[in-house]
This record gives sequence, structure tokens and C-alpha cells, in this order.
Amino acid sequence: MRYADADPSVPLIRRLTLAVDDGYCTLRWLWPEGVEAVYVERLELEMVEGGQSRDQTVNGKLKLYTREEYKAINGYTDRMTGFGAIRYTIHVCRMDEDGPVLLRQQNDENTVIASAGKADIRFSIRYKSGFFQKRKTVLMTVTAEVPVPKEALCYVRKQGGVPLNKEDGTVYPFVSDFTPGRNEMPPVEVAKDDYVRLFFTDGPRYGAVYRLISD
Repeated sequence: MRYADADPSVPLIRRLTLAVDDGYCTLRWLWPEGVEAVYVERLELEMVEGGQSRDQTVNGKLKLYTREEYKAINGYTDRMTGFGAIRYTIHVCRMDEDGPVLLRQQNDENTVIASAGKADIRFSIRYKSGFFQKRKTVLMTVTAEVPVPKEALCYVRKQGGVPLNKEDGTVYPFVSDFTPGRNEMPPVEVAKDDYVRLFFTDGPRYGAVYRLISD
């Protein structure tokens, strides 16, 4: 499928709204005059290195949807499965000699993002030390419902108490991605009065996709 930027004279999608109920997403919008069919684009959004989101075009899909279909059920309905976020875009389609062309709007009135639910990330932290030793070993376990990139999480070390947030101590990255299920982290040596806790590297960004739970 080919894309082109829409010029100001092209009729555009307006007032796209989203409603989620019992695992189903319903989209409604104002149809441009003279447009009898559109393409609905569904793209799953995934977190990648650096905390950015990218469009998973491999997992995305386009569906031709007519005005008559829209009228029959008063909208467009899609079943939401899995975790994370889904971006829906309604495209006006123009036909030319080489086939259909989807028109990119310059505003965001034809795009909306829906949350498909948050995946749980559970973590536990244990300490091991001898009575006369000046240092102790930190044993961390991360149990994830879905694959989690290493960039999503960090651990923070603080002297004299458990860190309260990411800025409350020294931040350390993880070196490997987390697989679904139980992930045992390599032991970490710290001072005897040091404490460790896990946090999102970017709370607003990753907190929209995952739920971090301390066991």
C-alpha cells in the first residue's frame, strides 16, 4: 500500500473518538463528504531502546471499511487482545492509475491510541551476608508476563535505606532483556548498609505498558 501527504483541498477525517468496553474497542468519526470507504490501520506499539515507541508494521494491518458498514453498527469495532498500546488511524483513500493511495493527514484528528492492558512485572530482592562480613550479596528475581526490554528497568542502590524512587540513589542498568517467566539476575555485591530496589527507567512511558510489582 502506498501513502501520500494530503493537501488542504482533500476531505479529511475529523473527530475520531475511542470507547473501550469488555475487551472491545469502538471507533467513531465524522465522515468527509463524498467519501464512501476508508482504510482502518491498526498498529501495535512497542518500546525499544532509548524508551521510544516504534510502529510494528509487521504486526499491523489495514482493513477496508465502507460507510454502509459503519452505519450498520454505528462505528468500527475491534477486539483488543494482549498487552501494550494500539494505534488506530483512519485513512481517506485516493485512487490513481497505479492503485489506491492512503492519504496522511497533517493533523492528528484521524489517529487515536488505545491501551490493551498492562503486563505485570513482579520482582523480589533478597540479601545474603555473614555476621562479620562488611559486604552482602543482593539476589534479584524478575518475573514477567511478556518479553521486557532491558532498557525498561533499572535498579537503584542507596546507603542506609531502601530507595524511594529512581532519583533516590545510584542508578544501574540491566545488561540483558527479560524473557517471559522467572529471570534470575546475577548476584550483586554491595556494602552491608546498602539497599536496592527496581524502578522503570522512564515511569510515564513504560508505566503505560507494564505494571511493576514488588513481591
